[in-house]
Amino acid sequence: MDSPTWRRVTFAAIVCVLVALGAYLIGPVAHRDRQPGREPGTAGTPRPVTSPPSPVAGTTPPQSGQPDIYQWLPFTQSGLAAAAAIVTRFGTAYGTYSYAESASAYGASLRPVTSASLVDQIEAAYAAPGVASARSGTKQVAVGTATIDSISAFGPTSLTFYLQVTQRVTATTGTTQQSTRYSVTVTGDSASWQVTDVELASVGNS
Repeated sequence: MDSPTWRRVTFAAIVCVLVALGAYLIGPVAHRDRQPGREPGTAGTPRPVTSPPSPVAGTTPPQSGQPDIYQWLPFTQSGLAAAAAIVTRFGTAYGTYSYAESASAYGASLRPVTSASLVDQIEAAYAAPGVASARSGTKQVAVGTATIDSISAFGPTSLTFYLQVTQRVTATTGTTQQSTRYSVTVTGDSASWQVTDVELASVGNS
């Protein structure tokens, strides 16, 4: 087997192991400390977003006889946990909004964990005339919760997660619940991450 083929096979094997390991490690992070967030197209009473959970210090040594997967990866266990916490916080804020708040107020809850350029794009989408009028016309209020499904890609300075955002939307037409799957990318390092891209999972990251 030539070198390029061997590298691709090795990388694919690492990704498979990483996805399984990531689901185990970040599961508790994705399900705890949820807080209301916000999302374009609907609305909800503005809710403050607290500071992200502190990164887990150190790494857990492998059990005897088990390989240390992190020796093959460009981040540590604590770095993965920190990235997962940022993504979950972003998803909660992205899925929570209110017809009574402005685009800048909606974007304020995203700014602590999101790049400035992405927040600008999200605010513009939130304020789009058709979307804004539909939201205010039915007095929409949405409360979102986020859960990480898996890791879809990684690199030296980035991680991409599949994130499920569930919203409870209250409006003059009644109350509904909807769930949307996103592909969310964070960039940075073990100590500091920020969301730099979000897309529908069916589209994928560009």
